[in-house]
Order: sequence, then C-alpha cells, then structure tokens
Amino acid sequence: MTSDALTDLQVAHEMADAARAAILPLFRRADLTAENKLTDGFDPVTAADRAAEQAMREVLGRHRPDDGIWGEEFGQSAGHSGRQWVLDPIDGTRGFISGTPTWGVLIALSTEDGPILGVVDQPYIGERFVGSSEGAVMTGPHGVAELKTRDTQYLADAVLFTTFPEVGSPDERAGFEAVAGQVRLTRYGMDCYAYALLAAGQVDLVIEAGLNAYDIQGPIGVIEAAGGIVTDWQGDPAHNGGRVLAAANADIHAAALDILKSK
Repeated sequence: MTSDALTDLQVAHEMADAARAAILPLFRRADLTAENKLTDGFDPVTAADRAAEQAMREVLGRHRPDDGIWGEEFGQSAGHSGRQWVLDPIDGTRGFISGTPTWGVLIALSTEDGPILGVVDQPYIGERFVGSSEGAVMTGPHGVAELKTRDTQYLADAVLFTTFPEVGSPDERAGFEAVAGQVRLTRYGMDCYAYALLAAGQVDLVIEAGLNAYDIQGPIGVIEAAGGIVTDWQGDPAHNGGRVLAAANADIHAAALDILKSK
C-alpha cells in the first residue's frame, strides 16, 4: 500500500529534489571534511552523503512506508511490499570532495528481478536522467529531451568510459584494457555521470568492476529505458553489482562481452 496518490515516478522526483537541497549547500565548501570508511584504501563519506540519504528516506517514510530501502550510508530497512528503493546519495564522493561535477544521486525502485525505475541526478549542473516504464528523459538547463542510446556497431568506432584503474583487481583491469585497446576513445573517472552519458547517446560503453548494488541499479533503470543493455561480464544480470558492462545496443554489447568473457 501507499500513503497517497503519488506515482512512483513522482516519489522518485521528490526524493531527488530532497537530496539536491541537502547536498548543494555543502558542495565545494572548504570546511567540509571527509571520513574514510576503509582501513585499507580510501572510501570517503561526508555529511552531504548522510544528509542526502536521510532526506530521501524521509520522503519514502511519508509516501512509501511499506517498501524496503537499501542505502549506501544507512543500510537496509525491511519492507512488506516486495519492492525496494536502492539509494546512493552521492555516487562519486571522491569527485565530490575534489569539486568536480561528475558525482550524482542514484535512485532505483527494484523488485527481485532488478530495477523497474532509475534516476541519475547531477544537482550542481541541474541535469536529471530518468528511466521508467513511461520512457527515458532528461531535464536540464536546455529543457526536456528524450534519452536514446547510440547505434554504434563496431568497437573501432566506440567511445568507452571507466573508473579503472582506480577500482578493480589486476585481472579485471586486464579485461578492461583488452576492450580499451580496440575502441576509438577511452575516458576515465566519470563515476555515475558516464552511465548518464551512455543513456543520452554520447558514449557507447561503460566497463567497471567492484560495484555494489546501489552503484548500478539507478543507472540500469535509466540505460535500459533508453534502449541500452547492462549485464555483468558473463552476460548475466548485473543489478547486484560486481563486474558491469553497460552498452548502447546489442551489437556493441556483444563485441565487448566476447572479450570480457575470456577474462
């Protein structure tokens, strides 16, 4: 049951708005500190991450109290509806604390089979990418536009994004590099914004590893609604994270997957 007549898409927009309001006053603040969640390595978290997730959880408490929640900062809350909202309040906190506008707020509504709705929101630029059964659209400084992935067929013509070498094992990096050696252009370190650009028809492939469910479910919802494909490196569902291959279409997906399957 829901507490009001809002659609799931309307709830998702309200959550993204709430996260924006919590995050933007803290972005590029010289006095904002970052804690490290790891003892080996660096996985930062800030007051902005926590405030944004709490703001989104408050929206869900009002409108979808029976749904489960899985957020990066506050973990999982059981629901009773068979549905779960999967939240990454700031995907790309390293970029956030560095002042780059490539981080984003990720929201997904999922069943056990994966996302049925996804949002990638970049508050500072003011761009929001949304995918659902109603289609895929982005809103931003230039208005509203339909999202549609590219029709590139060959790796030699493809543009590839990744967070390698920042994440992933040496073997995983070798898999990525095997694909990167065949594409036209490779760009690095764009966090969730790379997935948004794929959905918008700007790039062809995103290859990553070591992801959590909250890192990828929002992008899956957007990319699939825009006509793209997201799987793991064996061609299986990727909504639980791990090694991820996102592609603009079936042809370019098959070409990259053929290489990654051997790694």
